[in-house]
Amino acid sequence: MITTKQRAYLRKIASTYNSSMQIGKDGLKDNSIVQIEEMLDKNELVKVKILKNCDDNIKELAQKISNLVGCDVVQVIGGIVVFYRKSKRKDVKHIDINI
Repeated sequence: MITTKQRAYLRKIASTYNSSMQIGKDGLKDNSIVQIEEMLDKNELVKVKILKNCDDNIKELAQKISNLVGCDVVQVIGGIVVFYRKSKRKDVKHIDINI
């Protein structure tokens, strides 16, 4: 669980990122979960765009992804969701959130 200050810091960093992937009319599939997990292992911070043709509620979908992947939801704005999970890989540049 991340604190409010950590969340604000991660939102600031994520504002410069482009969306890493999109979820569309097919909704959340197994390969989407795998792709999000891989991106979190590489980058720790992932921005996902939920398209308007997706039938799922965006906040519920974000929470479902968070539970399945084991990450924190940093922000939900419109159709954009930002996720964070500290990577266990040593070859990754880690985001220092110890504020």
